[in-house]
Amino acid sequence: MSRAPVIELKRELGLWSAAAVVVGTIIGSGLFLVPKTMVLRVGSVEMVLLVWVAGGLLSLFGALTYAELAAALPEAGGEYVYLREAYGPVWGFLYGWTQTWVAKAGSIATLATGFSYYLANFWPGLEKVFLAIPLPIGPGGGPLEIRFGQISGMALIVLLTGVNCVGVRFGGRVQVAATLAKIALIVAIIAIGLLATQGRISHFRSAIPVTAGASGFFAALVAALWAYDGWNNIAMAASEVRNPQKNLPRAIIWGTFLVIVIYLLTNIAYFYVLPASEVAASDRVAAEMMRRILGAPGAAAVSLAAMISIFAALNGSILSGSRVPYAMARDGYFFKGIASVHPRYHTPSVSLLTLGAWSAVLVLSGRYEQLFTYVIFASWILYGMTAASVIVLRIRKPQLVRPYRTRGYPLVPVVFVLIASALVASTLFDSPRESLFGLGIICCGMPFYFHWKKRRHSLIAHSENRHY
Repeated sequence: MSRAPVIELKRELGLWSAAAVVVGTIIGSGLFLVPKTMVLRVGSVEMVLLVWVAGGLLSLFGALTYAELAAALPEAGGEYVYLREAYGPVWGFLYGWTQTWVAKAGSIATLATGFSYYLANFWPGLEKVFLAIPLPIGPGGGPLEIRFGQISGMALIVLLTGVNCVGVRFGGRVQVAATLAKIALIVAIIAIGLLATQGRISHFRSAIPVTAGASGFFAALVAALWAYDGWNNIAMAASEVRNPQKNLPRAIIWGTFLVIVIYLLTNIAYFYVLPASEVAASDRVAAEMMRRILGAPGAAAVSLAAMISIFAALNGSILSGSRVPYAMARDGYFFKGIASVHPRYHTPSVSLLTLGAWSAVLVLSGRYEQLFTYVIFASWILYGMTAASVIVLRIRKPQLVRPYRTRGYPLVPVVFVLIASALVASTLFDSPRESLFGLGIICCGMPFYFHWKKRRHSLIAHSENRHY
């Protein structure tokens, strides 16, 4: 009796598509929304720029570390694969569990929320309450208010999930086009800001009073790392990248470096036009800067740029993030149906639909800041462990072929792990409610792991008995 052919994912993402996933996923809503949070935490312009540099260097250290792992293990799932190989299947599962239910789904929901904020500049009615649920499950323990803007964010998630279901090549082309458009618009914003007659060098010496100290620096770093988050995403779709041994390290490292340059230039433009006090009072700093220079049309142009930026970040997040539950299911540690590949489009369509649906539900869960806090906290616990896996695998699997080796090893991964640990501790202290929620979801995965582990062993034993 002949078996049906196994349908696999195809390697259809080239270097440009892979780089577009890195750059396009990193540059989302954070560049436009978090400068206010950072100023309120550290006070001065110099400290804000220092935080951007620190976050960029930490992300670059992570990129250098992940480049070795991605080139050596170019499989679907990214960190799921690296943790599985370094520490065993339970840690890979906990990463995949956290990514599916908290980190990636929460990140997608947060981006969709940011998209609705900017869309409301064109349609203010989106900020109106559509439905109020009279239960203490909303922000601050109040009633949960569902706004029309949240519905628009959910609709965007559904749209981009559909785009990625019809082929990774199509999704990659959408990613390249949206990323090029966003970079062009951001470069235009930088140029307009730096050439503005309203700019003042004295703004770089401006400050507001703060008393947070070191905890404020780490809180600002959390905001910066949210803006930098995404440099690791292409590793999740490594099984669909052509010539992964060369293209993955190039895309991860150079994509991250390009984003650091863009972020620093953009913030220099912000503070050249606006002093620290005005940035601290603005929820949409880029729009406020352009309004100062060009009036209402300038603010509208920034809203359009932010929406295109978020669109690209969402598309890249959905494309890459869906490969994690797919990889788990393929190994037998998640729902079996999620491992299926569409026979025509060769995409993990069930995994895409599952992640998209859960992310849309999370859009209803609260405000932007609450979402990204628990996303960052849950992610960085496992980011640190993944960076450490470079050292673990060098020791445990010296025979593993490594087409790229981390520059600055072992200092680069060690520094990354130490700062990641300090960041996790600081976030737990600063935002205990959101952090403990993230930890709770990680712990909730253990009973499911043992269930699927037992089922997997039973299936393997049954298969061996049939063979004999």
